[in-house]
Amino acid sequence: MNKTVKKIGIILLFIIILPVILLTFNELNTLSDNEKVLEEIYADQLEAVLFSVNQYSEDVVSSWATQIDILLEKLEHTDGYKSKELIDSFFNNYPSLAMIMLADSIKDERLIFIYASETSFVYNELKVELNNEYQKILSANEKTIRRLYTYKRGNYRKIETMRSDSLKDTEFLVFLNEAPNRNELRGIILYPQMFIYRILSPKIQEVGQDEFVISIFNREKNFQFNSAKGSPVKTIQQERSLWIFPEYKVGITIKGKTIEEVVRDRAVTNIVMISLLALILIIGVWIVYRNVKREVELAQIKSDFVSSVSHELRTPLALISMFSETLEMNRVKSDEKRQEYYSIISQEANRLGRIVNTILNFSKMEAGKRKFQFEEKDLNEIVEQMFSNYKFHLKNKNFQFDFFPGENIPKVKTDQEAVSEAIINLIDNAVKYSDDKKEIIIKTGTDYNFAYIEVADKGIGISSEDQKKIFDKFFRVSTGLVHNAKGTGLGLTLVKHIMDAHNGKIRLKSKLGEGSTFILLFPIKLNT
Repeated sequence: MNKTVKKIGIILLFIIILPVILLTFNELNTLSDNEKVLEEIYADQLEAVLFSVNQYSEDVVSSWATQIDILLEKLEHTDGYKSKELIDSFFNNYPSLAMIMLADSIKDERLIFIYASETSFVYNELKVELNNEYQKILSANEKTIRRLYTYKRGNYRKIETMRSDSLKDTEFLVFLNEAPNRNELRGIILYPQMFIYRILSPKIQEVGQDEFVISIFNREKNFQFNSAKGSPVKTIQQERSLWIFPEYKVGITIKGKTIEEVVRDRAVTNIVMISLLALILIIGVWIVYRNVKREVELAQIKSDFVSSVSHELRTPLALISMFSETLEMNRVKSDEKRQEYYSIISQEANRLGRIVNTILNFSKMEAGKRKFQFEEKDLNEIVEQMFSNYKFHLKNKNFQFDFFPGENIPKVKTDQEAVSEAIINLIDNAVKYSDDKKEIIIKTGTDYNFAYIEVADKGIGISSEDQKKIFDKFFRVSTGLVHNAKGTGLGLTLVKHIMDAHNGKIRLKSKLGEGSTFILLFPIKLNT
């Protein structure tokens, strides 16, 4: 039976756990692919946002270049106070603009600078230092400026940023006059941080909205502007250089959780869900296995019960048949022998009756049809009667059988027949499972709110493991004298049922090799 149950358990485990293993393996394999797709989607989205910010900043500067062309054209036809007004008005409209530079070519030694409150376009000796500084920048970026001429020949005006370590708080951008027959160099000197605050700030707030935090920063200058004020900026996931300000970076951060955190949370969620699924399935397997095991064990117990009962019934029937046939054929000559045969027939008939009664009582108990007649009874009187009935029988089997009645035991509501049946079952068990020490002691007394009947023996005892199952139906201890002792395995089940009907309890004290003590506890408070 154990091998069959184990096979069933292994099969169930294999059938249910295998899909979980396959699902886990598949999830782990696809997890990295899914993460890669998720990262690519975010990367593309972030790239689009960064491109939008860069394109916007370039479009703004391009529009400024056009406005500068218009301003310069107006200044060519205006002089004096009106020129000053035009310049002041222009710079008031573009506060991020520091100066405008004009040059005929890369090698022009007389650069012109226009800025607010300037009233003259002629070279001024006071600007020599400024003139020399920007001439050096133009010379250092000659190749870049040459490309501007190439772009213009293709009917495209390009704005290039001039790289220089001498520029501190400004950025220098150069473009060519848009007129097809003129190639003057024109420069825009900007305050980049002011440009970011005044021009790019609304745009990046619009682009970021509630999903992203867009940052523009320059680590060397310890500058950083965030689209969401008051929002803590985590590690920037994507960053690109601003096209017009290469030393400044545009970075983007997802609000809330980062991509890594999203992927990690998703992985943890999947693993937790798979683990919960595996746990539920394992619990399910365990429940099914336990039920199957219980059913198999019950089937085996029932089979053993049928075999045992058949043997129990067959033995007294055979003896009754044999001795009655002997008497019927008048083969017994002496009265003494005849009386012995009568006694054996009577004993076996009583034994047969007890077996049948046990089975019938168990059947009634299972069907819930057993009725009890409760009356106030003296436990000493019930036990005394049972002691008197069994004393002679047990002494013939060489048992020391004693009864020690307690004093001042209040009457309790009991069904005398049922209590007598419980005591008989306990005595029968004590007889069956006693080995060399044949001793049975019955005591009565009170214990707090209970009156009790105690049946103790010096038999083989019951292991702690079997004590948990001893009151289960059909259960019989599988060690010791069980193979020699006859019984149905229903005796203690009936005792438990009887005590439950009395709202009582059963205590068991037992140790292997030292005997067992069963204590039936009847509540005294039910007597009030």
